[in-house]
Amino acid sequence: MSSIDINCDLGESFGQFIMGNDDAVFPHISSCNIACGFHGGDPLHIENTIKKALHHKVQIGAHPSYPDLAGFGRRKILLSAEELKASVKYQISALMGMVKALGGELKYIKAHGALYNSIAHDEKEAKTFLFAVKEINPDLAILGLSASPFEGIAQSLGFQFIREGFLDRCYQDDGSLMPRKEKGSVLESVEESLNQFISIAQKREVETASGKRIPMQVDSLCIHGDNPLAEDILKAIHQLDQSITVKCIQL
Repeated sequence: MSSIDINCDLGESFGQFIMGNDDAVFPHISSCNIACGFHGGDPLHIENTIKKALHHKVQIGAHPSYPDLAGFGRRKILLSAEELKASVKYQISALMGMVKALGGELKYIKAHGALYNSIAHDEKEAKTFLFAVKEINPDLAILGLSASPFEGIAQSLGFQFIREGFLDRCYQDDGSLMPRKEKGSVLESVEESLNQFISIAQKREVETASGKRIPMQVDSLCIHGDNPLAEDILKAIHQLDQSITVKCIQL
C-alpha cells in the first residue's frame, strides 16, 4: 500500500474575518501550512491553529508571503532582495517560536500565493527566499511546485524538496498553475478534484486546461483551506476504495 501527503493552507483568519473552515479540514489532512500574519492570520488565530495541528498530529509548516494583507498575498509585491529576505526570516522565526512554545516542531516551509508562483520560476528571488530559510534553519524542508526550476535550485543548496501538486487548481501545459484571474483556474466540483487526485496520486499525470496529459511526480497534494468544497473533497478522497493512504512525509 502506498501513501501520499495532503497539505492545506490554514490559520488564515484575521480578527473577525474568518477564512476557510479549519476545524472541518484538520481531521482529513497530514500536513498544514500555517499563515505567518503577512497575508492572513493574527497571533491568536495562529496560536489556535498550531494547537489544533498538534491535537490532530498534523505536521506543521510555515506559510510566509509577500507583505500583502489587503490582497491576501496574491499580488506581486516588488521588494529588494534585502527586504524580501528579512520579511521571510521574520515570518518563519515568529511561527517557529510559537510552535516551539507549544511543544511542537516546525518541519518545512511553503511560500504563499504570488510569492510561491514567483520563486517557482525566478532564480534570483528563489535564492533570496532559500537563503532566508537557510539562515533560520538549514534542516527545514522546502515544499514547492513539482518540476519547477525552484526544485533544482533548492536541491542545489542542500534542501530536501517536497514536490507539490494541487487537488483544486487547473494546470497549464508547462506544468505551471493557471493564473487565478483566468476562468477555470480553480476546479469547481468535488468530482473534478477527486478525478485529479486519482490521476496524480495513482497515474502520476494530470490533465491540463487544454486537455493534454502531462507527467506529474509529487510527494504532497495541496487543497486550499479557503476552498468552500475542501471538506467534501477530502471526505471523498478518504472514502475511495484504493491502495493509497493519506500520510505525512517523514522529515
